Amino acid sequence: MSTGSQQGAGAPSLQQWQDLAAIDVHVHVHRSVKDDAGPVESGEQMGEYFGIGTMHGYTVPELAAYYRERRMAAVVFTVDSISATGDEPVPGNREIAELAAEHPDVLVPFASIDPARGAAGVREARILARDYGVRGFKFHPGVQGFYPDDRSVYPLYEVIEEFGLISLFHTGQTGVGAGSRGGGGVRLKYSHPLAIDDVAADFPDMDIIMAHPSFPWQDEALSIALHKPRVYIDLSGWSPKYFPPQLVQYADTLLKHKVLFGSDFPVITPERWMEAFDQLPLRDSVRPLILRENAARLLRLPGTATASGSPSTP
Repeated sequence: MSTGSQQGAGAPSLQQWQDLAAIDVHVHVHRSVKDDAGPVESGEQMGEYFGIGTMHGYTVPELAAYYRERRMAAVVFTVDSISATGDEPVPGNREIAELAAEHPDVLVPFASIDPARGAAGVREARILARDYGVRGFKFHPGVQGFYPDDRSVYPLYEVIEEFGLISLFHTGQTGVGAGSRGGGGVRLKYSHPLAIDDVAADFPDMDIIMAHPSFPWQDEALSIALHKPRVYIDLSGWSPKYFPPQLVQYADTLLKHKVLFGSDFPVITPERWMEAFDQLPLRDSVRPLILRENAARLLRLPGTATASGSPSTP
């Protein structure tokens, strides 16, 4: 696969990232500045699943203010699931990228392309990488209905690798459709992390984040992150008090340089996540790695070494 390293229009600034309390690598944008209310039904279902009532959707400027107030930065994105819903994502990738560019001190834009878009999606990915400054692409295999190692998706990965960007994959259980009739049609088989292993082998120069504790396949995810040097794990979507013990053990030792703070906001607030994270049996030297330093290196922020070849010793 391509080993080029073009840089798009948007190497993130975040010049003062060392002054941040944390970098949240998993934040959803559910509302457009064009006054679209967003998917209300989905907000109610997800809010019920996470026990927070109806889930409130935030615009990009609102997210910037929210995270700036907390002295944090956030990676922000939508999820393009046109193959499942028939609808264009709201807000769209271009809106998110353009608005995030107005807040470079706290926001890093990712994009999302449903692989079902085929060649048109590949062309759009190139435009987003080249002209809109996106730093990665979010995939939700269960919702988008594809196996990550399906060769038909590889042209998308080729663009991502060419521009030196990040692929972020949902793995494991999902709150989307949970408790709904037939799980809302979402099939969990697509989110098995083992498919990521093939992608990492075939695209060795592409950075990959496996999102969430990968229940019920946590051991497989840990094995892949240990074996493939450019595969990372984010801790979003779960309160840390529910993390599998082996995840905590590896985050504190062999994978301390490859585990990332993520909240999955707005379903889990950074405050709720941090409060539970403080109770985990982690060494003091490891906490800043997880909260910001690993993400800063992965995003190639100023003053960091490249993400590849990061140390993995306890």
